[in-house]
Amino acid sequence: MRFSKSNDVLGTTNRGNPAESSLCTLCRADCMGQCETWKSSLVGRKLLYPRDFGVVTAGANNTTHVGVSYNALRIQGYAYGSHGLAQGLSSDADDCIFPNVDLTTEFGYEVRTKSRIPLMTGALGSTFIAAKYWDSFAIGGALVGFPIVVGENVVGVDKASEMKDGRITKAPELDRRIDTYLRYHDEYGAIIVQLNVEDTRNGVAEYVAEKYGNSCIVELKWGQGAKDIGGEIQVSSLDYALFLKERGYIVDPDPASAEVKQAFEKGSVKSFARHSRLGGTNMSTVDLVHEDFMKSVDYLRSLGFKRISLKTGAYGMEELAMALRFATDAKLDLLTIDGSGGGTGMSPWNMMQSWGVPSIHLHSKAHEYASILAAQGKRVVDLSFAGGFALEDSIFKGIALGAPYTKLICMGRAIMIPGFLGANIEGALHPERRAKVNGSWDKLPASISSMGVSPEQIFASYFDVEKKVGKEEMKNIPFGAIAMWTMMDKLACGLQQLMAGARKFRLDKLSRYDLYAGNRETAKETGITYLTDARDESAKRILSA
Repeated sequence: MRFSKSNDVLGTTNRGNPAESSLCTLCRADCMGQCETWKSSLVGRKLLYPRDFGVVTAGANNTTHVGVSYNALRIQGYAYGSHGLAQGLSSDADDCIFPNVDLTTEFGYEVRTKSRIPLMTGALGSTFIAAKYWDSFAIGGALVGFPIVVGENVVGVDKASEMKDGRITKAPELDRRIDTYLRYHDEYGAIIVQLNVEDTRNGVAEYVAEKYGNSCIVELKWGQGAKDIGGEIQVSSLDYALFLKERGYIVDPDPASAEVKQAFEKGSVKSFARHSRLGGTNMSTVDLVHEDFMKSVDYLRSLGFKRISLKTGAYGMEELAMALRFATDAKLDLLTIDGSGGGTGMSPWNMMQSWGVPSIHLHSKAHEYASILAAQGKRVVDLSFAGGFALEDSIFKGIALGAPYTKLICMGRAIMIPGFLGANIEGALHPERRAKVNGSWDKLPASISSMGVSPEQIFASYFDVEKKVGKEEMKNIPFGAIAMWTMMDKLACGLQQLMAGARKFRLDKLSRYDLYAGNRETAKETGITYLTDARDESAKRILSA
C-alpha cells in the first residue's frame, strides 16, 4: 500500500485505515480531519506541496511497489517536447507552463456533453447521506462544471412521492435534486438520472422525460464496484419499513412478520435493510441480454432522450465485453466501468472485500476490449473509469491507462468529503442553519479554527466562488459547495502539473506510454511497460549513435 495513516510531509492523517484511494475505509460525515482529501477542501492547491517551507526538506517514500494496483503505476516525465498546446501558443518555454494545460473534456455520440475537468460523481442515490448533503454536492458540481449522478431508488424511497396506476406522478425529492443542479448549471457538466429495476417499474424515465426532457441524461444500471446485488438502505422505523415493502421493495427482516414486529417492539431488532432486485434474471443467453438491452435503449429514445449512458460493475470479462459491445452498438453516450474497490453508502462489508474484479485489472481489460472493437472499425463508446479514485495522480493514471477511450474519472466518496466538511463548518459558525445543512459540529475544532473563524479565512477558494456567482448570490451557496470548488482547484492544479511534466497540454494527448509499471506483475496484467524497459531501445540507440 502506498498510504500510511499519517503523512508528515503534508501534515495529514487518516482517522481510520487508509484504502488504496488514500481515503479511510470508513469515511465519516462528522470527521474532524485531517486526511488529504479533507484538508484539500480547505486549503486547496497549497496541499500539493510539503508543509513548513523554508525550514524543511522532504523525500518520497513510495519507491517500493508490491502487487498490482493503481499505486504500482508510475507517471512518465520527459525532458523535451510539447504536445497539444492551444492554438496561438508556441513551444516556447513561456507558453509551455502548467497553467496552460487544458483539462476540459467532452463525451457523447451525437450530442457532446462538456466538462471543465475530467471528473464526474458516482451515483448518489437513496442513501440518506446523499440526500442530506445534496445541495453541497449539486451546487458545487454545477459551479465547477462536471457531471453529477442521481442514483437509483430516489423516487421509490421518497414518502412524499405519489403514484397512480403503478407510475410516479409526483417526485419531490427527485425534483429537488435535479432543480438544485440546474439552477447553477451552465454549458459544462450534466445531471444524470440512474434507473434500476424498481425505477423502471415505477416509471421514473417517463416522469423525467415529461418534466425535464433533454436537460437530463438517463442512465441504465447493471451494477457497481461495491457489490453484486441491488442497492440497499437501512431504516430504523417500522412504519417506514412497511411503506418500502408496500412500494415493492425487498425488506429484511420482513416488517410484516408478527415475530419481527414483536422483536422490534422489544428492541432486539432495531433496523431494516431495503434491497433492490437483480436485473436480467429472465435472460439465459448473451443474445437475449443484447436483444433486451437494445429494446430498452430504443424505448428510452422513444421517450425523447437524446443522451443515454450505462453503468456497469466489477463483473467478469464476459459482462465487461457485453457492456462495451452493447453500449457501442446502441451508440450510447457514456459507459462507466466501476471496479472492485469502489465505495458505497450501504453494502454488505464482506461482499465488498471479496467480490468482483479489482479496478486496475478491469480497466486494463476494458482498454484491450475497446481496442478490439476499434480495430473492427467501430466507434467505441466513451468511457468513464470508477473504483477507488481520489487524488490527482490517480486521475492521470486512469485516463492514461484507458486512453484514448477514457474521457472521465468517476469519483464517489472523495467528492462527497467537501460536502460533509463544509456543512459541519457552516453549522458551527451559524447554529441557526445547522439542522438545514445537517452540520455535525457545535463549534469549530482546532483543526479548523487554526485556519480562521470565517468562511473567507477558512476556504482558500472563497473569493473564486464569489467571483463566479457574485457577492449577493454567495448567501445562497452552501459552504460544502465552496469546499467542493476548493478541493477541485487542488485536483485540477495537481493534474495540470503532472500533465505538463509529461509534456501533454491537452487531455486527449495522454496515452498509455505516459505510464510505467512499477513491477513485472503489473506490467503483465495491464500491458503497461515495466519502468526500465520503457524506451530502453531508444536509449541504447542514443548510446551507440
